[in-house]
Amino acid sequence: MLTLRQLFLANNAQTTDFPLLLEFERAEGVNLYDTAGKAYIDLISGIGVSNLGHSNPYVINAIKQQVDKYMHLMVYGEYVQTPQVRFAEKLVSILPDNLQSVYFVNSGAETVEGALKLAKRFTGRHQIISCHNSYHGSSHGALSVMGNEDFKQAYRPLLPGVNFIRFNHIDDLQYITDQTACVIIETIQGEAGIRVPDMAYMQALRKRCDETGTLLILDEIQAAFGRTGTLFAFEHFGIVPDILLLAKALGGGMPLGAFISSNKIMGALKENPILGHITTFGGHPVCCAAGLAALEVLLNDNLIAQVTEKETLMRSLLVHPTIKQIRGIGLMLAIELENFDLNKKIIDRCIERGVITDWFLHCDNSMRIAPPLIISDDEIKTACAVIVEAISYYC
Repeated sequence: MLTLRQLFLANNAQTTDFPLLLEFERAEGVNLYDTAGKAYIDLISGIGVSNLGHSNPYVINAIKQQVDKYMHLMVYGEYVQTPQVRFAEKLVSILPDNLQSVYFVNSGAETVEGALKLAKRFTGRHQIISCHNSYHGSSHGALSVMGNEDFKQAYRPLLPGVNFIRFNHIDDLQYITDQTACVIIETIQGEAGIRVPDMAYMQALRKRCDETGTLLILDEIQAAFGRTGTLFAFEHFGIVPDILLLAKALGGGMPLGAFISSNKIMGALKENPILGHITTFGGHPVCCAAGLAALEVLLNDNLIAQVTEKETLMRSLLVHPTIKQIRGIGLMLAIELENFDLNKKIIDRCIERGVITDWFLHCDNSMRIAPPLIISDDEIKTACAVIVEAISYYC
């Protein structure tokens, strides 16, 4: 009889020839538990998803209550469904006034697809500007605005009319013109190895978009919901986007994304043609119930106020002469090492010793540190000690 691992390799599509093959049985708090009962500290939050950790009882209860009422009823936007309405209402209440219309989808890549369509439809323009080393997802439109040719070349031709500028370079803002439908940019670049822009750059970007009538799309799929020490990362820079992209932590562990804009802009999807954007499972009622519950926990438990102190503690403990740099903000950090080979060895040793971390798609010599916001000081000390030991083992 085949083992579960053998069945996984035989029947589940693979994305590499070297999957981690960790087999987990349950998860709670910041820990994942394998089939032998070994605990692993999750320092990557399922790649930015589990801001509240795993198996939060309030979120689980919300899911169970909604499952008992109803699940899928109709494609998004037709029926008045309580979980969608209440979650959208809550999101709008904590966002700036111009972000008042929420379109729920299933994932981050889908928010990108919807936002690009919306920007082109509203402005009547076709040119899109993105940044080098950006990551916005893997579907065709999202791949088109990814700023890494290595991941794109096998899938060309892609979406035409996409140009790239350097992230955090004010001089490149001149390439935004009155022919540009939108600029799509990560507020904090994630897969580039956590790159935090200057306030002057972000404010100049907002000003240039205003001058040219270009819509500014901020991708906060990784950075939102307290990860950087503020509820939304754009709050650090004193600007507001025309379209905001959310996913990952949005669903509280369930698959959910949203692109959010003004009623005026979002209204462009309603006519010429009608049904300008359609999704069957977007805003699934169970996912929206989970997302609303997760947001309530995040706000009520005052987790965001603790993020900066936890970042400070991590930085104080992650000290080793081999570490070239620690970049980032809040609990969205990157440890830069000499090269990928060394980074991968250290990551593998950390996993062996019960700490899960990872590398970045566009910056493979850096280690990802993005734990659940609920991580305790003692758990931070334990995880950092494992990382420093792993570095010392090879250096």
